[in-house]
Amino acid sequence: MRAGEKTPPAAPGSSAGLDGAELRQLDWVRRLGTLGALLMAVGAAGAGAAPVFNPVPRVPLIGLLPRVPTVSMAIVYTGMFLVISSWLWLGRLTASGRPRVISRSQMDRTLVMWMIPLAIAPPMFSRDVYSYLAQSKIAFLGLDPYEVGPAQALGVDDPLTRGVPNVWRDTPAPYGPFFLTLGKLVSWIAGDHVVTSVLLHRVIALAGIAMMLWAVPRLARRCGVRPVTALWLGPANPLVLFHLVSGVHNEALMVGLMLAGLEIALRPGTRWLLIGATLMTCAAAVKVSAAPALGFLGVALALRWGGTFKDLFRAAGLLIAVFAGVLAVIVLGSGLSLGWEDSLVALEKIQSWKSPMTWLGGLGGSLGVLLGFGDHTASVTEAWRVAGGIGAVAVLGWLLWTCFRRGERFLHPITGLGIALGMMVVLGPIVHPWYLVWAVVPLAASTNSVRFRVVAVVLSIAMSVVDTPPGANYGGREFVVPWAILAGLAVAGPLLLAVRKRMPGRVRAPRSAAQ
Repeated sequence: MRAGEKTPPAAPGSSAGLDGAELRQLDWVRRLGTLGALLMAVGAAGAGAAPVFNPVPRVPLIGLLPRVPTVSMAIVYTGMFLVISSWLWLGRLTASGRPRVISRSQMDRTLVMWMIPLAIAPPMFSRDVYSYLAQSKIAFLGLDPYEVGPAQALGVDDPLTRGVPNVWRDTPAPYGPFFLTLGKLVSWIAGDHVVTSVLLHRVIALAGIAMMLWAVPRLARRCGVRPVTALWLGPANPLVLFHLVSGVHNEALMVGLMLAGLEIALRPGTRWLLIGATLMTCAAAVKVSAAPALGFLGVALALRWGGTFKDLFRAAGLLIAVFAGVLAVIVLGSGLSLGWEDSLVALEKIQSWKSPMTWLGGLGGSLGVLLGFGDHTASVTEAWRVAGGIGAVAVLGWLLWTCFRRGERFLHPITGLGIALGMMVVLGPIVHPWYLVWAVVPLAASTNSVRFRVVAVVLSIAMSVVDTPPGANYGGREFVVPWAILAGLAVAGPLLLAVRKRMPGRVRAPRSAAQ
């Protein structure tokens, strides 16, 4: 915060605004986080998930970075450590038990300062955005992206196909028709220009994050959670900054539409219900993972209407009708099919070491070898994945039933939604760091549990740094990663020690908050 900037007066019944010393602390937090984001943006020019047709080497001065990838990666890791540390210190200004917290406008300005450098830098941590470009071009050409992959539809020499990782070049699109319709618009505007296309997809991701910033504080008020605390753990999370802003993942659009639709649908009036359910259907037409949100909306409506089984069936019938109608409009308007559900089996091509189901499959296969039964790792892993899918469906059903029968005071439907999406990730066949956003953001807006916040912070930090900036392996040069991490720590560590006394101090939460 700039010198002389005043804190808005606190709303009635809320915590007071920051005093002068705390404003200076916020200023230091903002600057340190912005410095970290700037370092990440600079390092991304040499260590990011660059396209095959990369214009960076032709840029004066910046073009030196791709020639020193280890140095560039060290710069990125230095920035990551600064951003994560700044986020933790920012959390102290929203902590339970603190008599004065930052305002919503102060939180928004902080996020803008941290997001802008990442929003204009090359992508990092994943190459999925290049798959988005190729699959969107397939749809734009009038072909079915749910039947053919980029190599077959566009050819291996197409500039967009060449940016797609080899494992996905022959794979149909696993994304919904609403997302690919937006992708067709990007293809119409940018053609084969990769940089422009990536920036347009980032605009779509930022629109999803803007919807989160709008919806999360409002949902938090419904659940008795402090809005700025929900914003800190949700949209300000390093997972969002690193993987949705920098990584350009369509989870940003999915979660944004899902939560904005949920907030609108919970408002009194049929008009708001229809608008909200439409947005939530669009979220499911980005990624089908958002579909359970409509079930929890149905439970919330049934409880509002009286809590009887008749009310539950009436809510279910209405939402099914809206879902079917909106999806039909999207499919007919886009010219695409519903085949994305079939193409989800493409996920089975990836053996994700982050997935507990894959761990269990590998463990079972290893035990079989030790016991002399032969190597049946693939079969055991598939069995665990099927069991995980069945378990996820069972947990979803139990949570819906619990929310309906026990009521909002026992388990709020928004909390139930967050838990359900979290279990879908844990029990799913593939786990990527950005999948954690599905659960963290709804739960940030719906629970005051200190235990949850501690676990969420630890997992968020761990999953934020688990993927390397290039979003790919190094072809036998993996040794550069630990050296880059050590170099980042060597630079960030002394800087963090030097500024720690200027940062917000720890505030011990009252005993009543740890429930």
